[in-house]
Amino acid sequence: MPIFFIKRPIFAACIAILMVLAGAICIYILPIAQFPQITPPTVQVQAYYTGASAEVVADVITTPIEEQVNGVEGMMYMSSNSTNNGSSSITVTFE
Repeated sequence: MPIFFIKRPIFAACIAILMVLAGAICIYILPIAQFPQITPPTVQVQAYYTGASAEVVADVITTPIEEQVNGVEGMMYMSSNSTNNGSSSITVTFE
């Protein structure tokens, strides 16, 4: 087989050029995602204050935790929820 291409160098060059062109065309056909769909990292903090109302939980537990977490580097947004059964849930989403 090598002798075939040694005796026909123009044919070998044409095959090489076709392979390069096919590779260049395939680069544009390949499905590549520049920004893949990923979920951002999140942290969830839950605290309980048995017997407290939602207002007390928000004032005593949720607000101080929010103030401390608010300055964290890389934070995108934060959401919180205080309920009447004495529970507080804070979710922080990072970049």
